[in-house]
Amino acid sequence: MLVVHHLENSRSQRVLWLLEELGIPYEVKRYAREASMRAPAALKAIHPLGKSPIVTDGDLVVAESGAIVEYVLDRYGDGGLRPPPGTPERLRYSYWLHFAEGSAMPPLLLKLVLGRLPTAAPAVLRPLLRVVAGKAIARAVEPQLADQRAFMEAELGRTPWFAGADMTAADIQMSFPVEAFAARGGLDARYPNLTGFLARIHGRDAYKRALERGGPYALLS
Repeated sequence: MLVVHHLENSRSQRVLWLLEELGIPYEVKRYAREASMRAPAALKAIHPLGKSPIVTDGDLVVAESGAIVEYVLDRYGDGGLRPPPGTPERLRYSYWLHFAEGSAMPPLLLKLVLGRLPTAAPAVLRPLLRVVAGKAIARAVEPQLADQRAFMEAELGRTPWFAGADMTAADIQMSFPVEAFAARGGLDARYPNLTGFLARIHGRDAYKRALERGGPYALLS
């Protein structure tokens, strides 16, 4: 049976949702974050990098969200949650599946790290670092976030889901960055398509069941 090594408030919540959508039996092994908000060292016993999500299937260990999605769909998906090969929808599906971590998350993470940098420094340096970090965010990060918000909003104006008319695993993969945009990326009422996307996924029974299995879920802000 599949085992999801689930770190609280992390990308592994998407894996639980994927499995609930497919109706696949699985077990959850929960891990709590350390005081530093890092993953616990116990995860390194499963994978050398010690980062979640990790899925084990017998002796097989699969890490990285996108790789897990592809493995699960290839082995257990039975054709569900992705468009047929060779279709325009399949190309869009592949794009958004990789966009989630390749393009959407880096500036969000950079904003988080820069925003926390002053608090990690000695008190005497904090005022200066607040200015430096604030300027870096304003000049280098926020323009990227604005472009991405506008792009995703426009794309969801074309179709209700990222790959087309039907929900796919690309939407599950994209849920984390869109949630992160809502938490700290400037997502507000100016983006009705993105906020509507969040409302739709939050209303899905499988999403709710995944929350029940994974426990409380709140992105870092």
